[in-house]
Amino acid sequence: MKREQQLFLFQRILKDRAANTVMKILTFISLLTLVIMGGGLLYKSSAILSARGVWDLITGTEWSPLSGQFGFWPFILSSIYVTILAVLIGVPISLLAALYLTENAKAWVKKAVFPVLDILAGIPSVVYGLWGTLIIVPWIADRFAPHFVEYSSGYTLLAGGIVLSVMIIPLLVSLFVEMFLTIPSDLKDASASLGATRWQTSRLVVIRKASPGIIAAIVLSVSKAFGETLAVLMVCGNMVGIPHSLFDSAYPLSALIANNYGEMLSLPMYESALMFAALIMFVIIFVFNVIARTVLQRVEKKFKL
Repeated sequence: MKREQQLFLFQRILKDRAANTVMKILTFISLLTLVIMGGGLLYKSSAILSARGVWDLITGTEWSPLSGQFGFWPFILSSIYVTILAVLIGVPISLLAALYLTENAKAWVKKAVFPVLDILAGIPSVVYGLWGTLIIVPWIADRFAPHFVEYSSGYTLLAGGIVLSVMIIPLLVSLFVEMFLTIPSDLKDASASLGATRWQTSRLVVIRKASPGIIAAIVLSVSKAFGETLAVLMVCGNMVGIPHSLFDSAYPLSALIANNYGEMLSLPMYESALMFAALIMFVIIFVFNVIARTVLQRVEKKFKL
């Protein structure tokens, strides 16, 4: 009997060590993949980095590849503006929708809404782009923009932000709902027993308790929105220039790569410039995630205390 127990214990230790080794290997592979991607983009961008300084490339505003002018500042700002606008529109809507579904909605509403969210999350981005081209762009051009500017084609920064926000809403609502469902009911009951209304309980208990998860979900949505290509390409106008209002055209980095890669590969410097655009996206997303992860850790420590 003792021998069988020792054998069982040995097998258990062996399985634990094997599982630990496998997880370490997979973690190392993930980190190595990240390094390889960044190194590959840096290597492919070496030609233009050697010819022009990094600062000149990032802050330059002129884009004329045939003349050797590669200014990425309009594309960087367009990407940032579209992403921020999408998050500003999508996060409040998603947060309120998730609160309603978890705290106030009836069972039949949940059964109807959750499958719809799954369907919306699985729709290809090109479909969202077509929807934006057929519905959002004409609405902006004919109905909304005339109240603020004399003329707008509809292919604007605003159109890109609206389409992107609709794309990230299903993801955010699903994530928020899962987080809100993990909040202990005892906390809600305690809040209600003190005389708090449903909205006060949702705002002061549910949202506050789920703050770390909300931050993580927003980080995920920003990463998704920043790298989106087809939908943005179809509705933003893709005109080189710094957008100064919601009704100006925008040209995000992802659209720049999708529009030009494959057509101008005969020009080595142009190919290197597009690889540098991909590198800029890679670095921005990486830095943003590192900063967000640092903030998230501080928030989690605060709530633990």
